[in-house]
Amino acid sequence: MWDNPRALNIAAAILYVLAVCIASLVIARMLWLSPLFPVREVTVIGQHAHADREALETAVDGRVNGNFFSAEMDEIRAGMEALPWVRRASVRRIWPDRVEVRLEEHVAFARWGDLGLVNIYGERFPGTTDQRLPMFAGPAGSEAEVTRQFRRFSHMVQPLNATLERVVLTPRFSWQLRLSNGLNIELGRDLANDTAEARLHRFVAAYPLTLGRIARQHQYVDLRYPNGFALRIPVQEQTDAQKGKG
Repeated sequence: MWDNPRALNIAAAILYVLAVCIASLVIARMLWLSPLFPVREVTVIGQHAHADREALETAVDGRVNGNFFSAEMDEIRAGMEALPWVRRASVRRIWPDRVEVRLEEHVAFARWGDLGLVNIYGERFPGTTDQRLPMFAGPAGSEAEVTRQFRRFSHMVQPLNATLERVVLTPRFSWQLRLSNGLNIELGRDLANDTAEARLHRFVAAYPLTLGRIARQHQYVDLRYPNGFALRIPVQEQTDAQKGKG
């Protein structure tokens, strides 16, 4: 081997590579453990209207361990995303001593029963707000579907001059609506040959020539009929009508 230049060159190259790798590991470990590169500042940018300074500081406190090189970005991100109104957080190092956190907050779209709020993407989160929002309810995991249907139903009921206040998807996957004028609509389930949207479309189209001509409050309408619908008026009106007959 010692009289073989080619083998000596290969061995030398291997030793050089090993030396560089070992030196790199030593330097990396020194940087990783060094107290000379502390994280001096954590900057939060982006939306954080619902997360005050104290909440943000608490989320970061205890998670910026080590120095600029060894601080765990995933730990900081997890702390931020644990805040009720934070939908997503991204974290990066800014040389020489800063960590930058970019936040995306949830935008409240509706209430999900008593279990929190739903954002514009149909995701449930444990926030609270005083905003006037529509009410959603449904089986666990149906938040996105209820949000999607709310948008479609809201558009469909516009000709009724009322807004959609509540959408419920029952455990049997039957749709129930409540409008701002107090009308409750029982849509029923989606059937292969007759969807809930189709029944609502027929009702809205027929409304001007039917209920729209009745000068009284409509309390409840059941659309689960193939060729029509059933109407219930408030109990007080029924009582008044009976008294008038007497």
